[in-house]
Amino acid sequence: MAGNRDLQQANRAKKDEFYTQLVDIEKELRYYKKHFKDKIVFCNCDDPFESNFFKYFAMNFNFLGLKKLIATCYDNSPVAGDELPLFAWTNSQSGKKAYKIEITEVTDENGDGAIDLADVELLIKNHKNTLSILDGNGDFRSEECIELLKEADIVVTNPPFSLFREYLAQLVKYKKTFLIIGNVNSITYKEVFPLIKDNLMWLGASIHSGDREFGVPQSYPLDAAGCRVDENGKKYIRVKGVRWFTNLDYLQRHEDLILYKRYTPEEFPKYDNYDAINVDKTSDIPYDYDGVMGVPITFLDKYNPEQFEILGITAGRDEFEARPIKRYINPMQINKDGSVSNGSKANTRATILLDKIPNDIYYTADNADGALKILYARILIRKKGVVSK
Repeated sequence: MAGNRDLQQANRAKKDEFYTQLVDIEKELRYYKKHFKDKIVFCNCDDPFESNFFKYFAMNFNFLGLKKLIATCYDNSPVAGDELPLFAWTNSQSGKKAYKIEITEVTDENGDGAIDLADVELLIKNHKNTLSILDGNGDFRSEECIELLKEADIVVTNPPFSLFREYLAQLVKYKKTFLIIGNVNSITYKEVFPLIKDNLMWLGASIHSGDREFGVPQSYPLDAAGCRVDENGKKYIRVKGVRWFTNLDYLQRHEDLILYKRYTPEEFPKYDNYDAINVDKTSDIPYDYDGVMGVPITFLDKYNPEQFEILGITAGRDEFEARPIKRYINPMQINKDGSVSNGSKANTRATILLDKIPNDIYYTADNADGALKILYARILIRKKGVVSK
C-alpha cells in the first residue's frame, strides 16, 4: 500500500498530479453548505477537463447558491481532456494550453429535470459562462491566477504536494477562506503549525484515519500494493495520511472528546526534557490530569478548541509556550541490531545512549532499561481553563 514514501518520492520527482475522487469531495463538502451561498469559488489547481472539484461545484452550483465558479489549470497537465471531456474541441488546438473556466449560471438546458455535466457543457455556449485560454501557464503563483484569487471568496482544491507550504502561505497572505487537501505530516511544518495553534486553521471533518485513493497520470509507475487500473485503463494509487485543511468552521469540531482514562505515573511517564507526560493515543488522554500532555499529531482529528489549548510541538521551536527544560548534544543512536551510529532519524523509534542523546528536536521519554527512547512528533496540550504553575 502506498504511504508517505510514495508522497516523498512524488515530491522529489515533482509528480504532483494526484486527482481527488468525487466521493471524497462529496463526503467533506456536505459539512459546509452554509458557507457557499452567494460566494465565488476558485479551484486554482484544477484542469476543467479532469477535475472532480470542478465537476462537484458545477453540478451543485444552484444547490450551494454560488455566485461564480472559477477553475484554472497548469498547461502541462498530463490528463487534460482524458477524465472529464467536456471541452475536447479545445485540446485539438496547438498543444495543451492553460485554461480558465468561469461559470455564473447553471440551468437545465436539456430539460431532463436534473443539473449535470451535460447542462454545463451546453452552458459554455451561453455568454454568461466562458472558457478561455490563459495568457500564462496557469501556475497558481502567476499574476493572472493571483488576480483571480483576489476575486474569489473560497478556494477549494488539491494543491501540489511538493508546494503545500508555498500554496498555503499564499492563501494566508491574501486572507482567503479555503478547503484544501494535504498530508498529515505537514502539521509539523513551521509554516503550518502556528496557524493550527492559533486556531486560524484546523483539520476537516470527513477524514480521520486510513488511506484514500487518488487518480494518477498514465505515466505514473504503479509499483506498490493497493494500486489499480480500472476497466477504462485509468490508474489509481492509495495514499496514507491524507487530511483536509480548512478555516471553514463546522459544528462537529466543537464537540468534546469523551475522556475515560485515569492518570497513573506508570502509564503516562514524564518526558526527560519537557515538563509534560506522554500520551500515546488520543483516546487515552486522562480525564484527571491538568498538566501539560504530549499527544500524537492525530489528536487534531478530535481537537475541540473549547476543551483544550495547544501550547507547542516537539520540534525545538521555542517561540511556543512549551519549552524544553533540557537540551542534548552529540547524538549517538543504538540501532535495533545493536550497532551504534552517529545522529538520529526524525520520526523513528530508537534507543539512545544516556550520555549522548539527540538534540531538542526530539521528544524523549524514560525507557525501562534506563536509556531514553525517541518518539514521534508530539503536540503539547493542556485542558482549557487550567492555570499555569
